[in-house]
Amino acid sequence: MNLPEYQCEPYTDYTHPNHAAAYRHAIAKVSSELGKDYPLIIGSERIMLEDKIESHNPCKPSQVIGRVSSATAAHGEKALEVAYAAFESWKNTPLETRVAVLVKAAAIIRERKLEFNAWLTYEVGKNYAEAEGETAEAIDFLEYYARSALKLCKPIQTYQMAGEADRAEYIPLGVGVSITPWNFPFAIFLGQACAPIVAGNCMIVKPAEDSAVIAYKAIEVLLEAGLPHGVINFLPGLGEVVGDALVKHPRTRFISFTGSKNVGLYINAEAAKVLPGQRWIKRVTLELGGKDGMIIDETANLEEAATAAVAGAFGFAGQKCSALSRLIVVESVYPEILEKVTSKVKALTIGDPLENKYVNAVINMESLEKSKKYLEIAKTEGRVLTGGTASSDPQNEGYFVQPTVVADVKPDDKLAQDEIFSPILAVIPVKDFATAMEVMNNTEYGLTGGLFSSDLSRLEFAERELHVGNLYLNRKITGAMVGCHPFGGFNLSGTDSKAGGPDYLLHFMQMKSIARKI
Repeated sequence: MNLPEYQCEPYTDYTHPNHAAAYRHAIAKVSSELGKDYPLIIGSERIMLEDKIESHNPCKPSQVIGRVSSATAAHGEKALEVAYAAFESWKNTPLETRVAVLVKAAAIIRERKLEFNAWLTYEVGKNYAEAEGETAEAIDFLEYYARSALKLCKPIQTYQMAGEADRAEYIPLGVGVSITPWNFPFAIFLGQACAPIVAGNCMIVKPAEDSAVIAYKAIEVLLEAGLPHGVINFLPGLGEVVGDALVKHPRTRFISFTGSKNVGLYINAEAAKVLPGQRWIKRVTLELGGKDGMIIDETANLEEAATAAVAGAFGFAGQKCSALSRLIVVESVYPEILEKVTSKVKALTIGDPLENKYVNAVINMESLEKSKKYLEIAKTEGRVLTGGTASSDPQNEGYFVQPTVVADVKPDDKLAQDEIFSPILAVIPVKDFATAMEVMNNTEYGLTGGLFSSDLSRLEFAERELHVGNLYLNRKITGAMVGCHPFGGFNLSGTDSKAGGPDYLLHFMQMKSIARKI
């Protein structure tokens, strides 16, 4: 099977009036589909339950996006049975057939990109550019993993012993569980499910409660693309109910999780326990967020650095695991950076992403309350230069947090150490570049990080010594592109499993060595 060389999906520019008008048309179309009920999908069955989880527009919480059936542990048990039955045929399905499903799914999304963008705008509050970026990333994951499978899912030539025919091959693991976050509910959902699937595994997928409708739309795409029933099983529900049961189940072969550190560490601990009837050590891949920093030294282009800082900190209201939350600035340029960053933040538009505002609401009431707690902490740990407030009537106003810049934060303060997942930027002054490097590495996380400098020796030093999985030099620290920037972090940011990287599929396969006497 020959596919064209992989290329990242191009973005549509919605500053163009015609493109913006097309987006608004898609929003109007999707608005007529809001408020529907959605079933579980187990094999060929669509199971509508009385117990449902409502999904709401975070910018207009009274608006119901949809109601998705809420699975129980019993549904998890049934899904495992169905998935293992499907695995017996799927693992032997020709590689080209598995690859073709992903390629067709990518084509379907590409054709209906604006529709999926609009669902992202409604359900999680992404503006036009953020939604476009995610839908393009979903396409990229499908296309990239399809090509990765063609490279990896084939016999491996080994050295030959005299009198033997020796080889090795990668085979699928079995049935896995994917638990995905609300902040990239389409791209991560598809990527985390389809990488194991194209390698020959079957999947049970549990999306985040806040974004299960767009996940259902993704399942519909895969089924339309020809994925057989039972290869993927859709089990939305409460994490502590169906997610917990699946993680602990002895028949679960592997688990992929993207989300908070505490939940990820819990999953890792539970998965390590071998239960009666279990025949394997469960394999776990985790992506757990970060406390991401960027250094600006005295040699940097300050205008470019300030622009990158604002984009990295406040895109999608800071709700990215890669988002900038610690800006570390050498003191000789500190006043100028504060002025530039504050000025740019004050110019950001805040409001409804349906109107393409830059800063949207945070995802839910829990996130809003957490943000308010840290806004209070900001008053004691630093100087609030702009922002510092949040919605006082969120049910009517939406879950909005003003983009906030806090100066004079110390390296060990809570604002400099805790992952907040909100549009709050801590700015930390340091005396010199050496101190900046120490501060950058002073965190339990290690996902993304960056440096703005025109000093080549410092850039090279950062390449060696900044301990992050994704390092960005003289550019913003968000916006990893599939195939270009394999994504995953060090330390408590996860298992560094590098989504969108050349070896990602290997997490869902095992090598079998075969020697035949001749």
